[in-house]
Amino acid sequence: MKLYDSIGPNPRVVKMFMAEKGLAVDRIEVDLRGGENRREPYLAVNPAGQTPALQLEDGAVVAEVTAICEYLEEVTPNPPLIGTNSQERAHTRMWTRRVDLKVCEPMANGFRFAEGLPMFEPRMLCRPDAAPALKALAQDGIGWVEANMDGPWIAGGRFTLADILLFAFLEFGGAVGQPLDPKFAKVGDWFNRVKARPSAAASA
Repeated sequence: MKLYDSIGPNPRVVKMFMAEKGLAVDRIEVDLRGGENRREPYLAVNPAGQTPALQLEDGAVVAEVTAICEYLEEVTPNPPLIGTNSQERAHTRMWTRRVDLKVCEPMANGFRFAEGLPMFEPRMLCRPDAAPALKALAQDGIGWVEANMDGPWIAGGRFTLADILLFAFLEFGGAVGQPLDPKFAKVGDWFNRVKARPSAAASA
């Protein structure tokens, strides 16, 4: 397998997921700042022009973070990061979706429409006027996670893809003007637990 890699929180999710599973694959660096992801030959790999993308042994390509991680979970089930049965998998997917919608998407677009505007404006529809509201939505989403955490990890007692996803984006937010508010003490403690995992350092 080959991983088309780059800067940013989305590739970080896949690399950390792989590190948790002890997987090592060849990496091909894609220059996002230079726009390499928006032109050939990369568009032949992923027409959406986004990273990461995982090229399989037969040449097929899987893109989108959750799809890549789902595939890796199926081919390397241990240690389980999504679940070992239908209920666990559903629970993890539920929390992964919640984290994505409530925190990751508004945080990412808040960055794209503000600090990241010079890079993203030529590449996609941007709404700079929406940036403050999107950033506020992301903070509200973090507050919702804080209020609903029931256990050491996002999905309760199991470390899962939901933890990896949220960690990567909160780490990213801290670097682009959307730091974690200290008032979210439970999320702050959780963040430090994730950061202490070997996979966090291995995938940086």
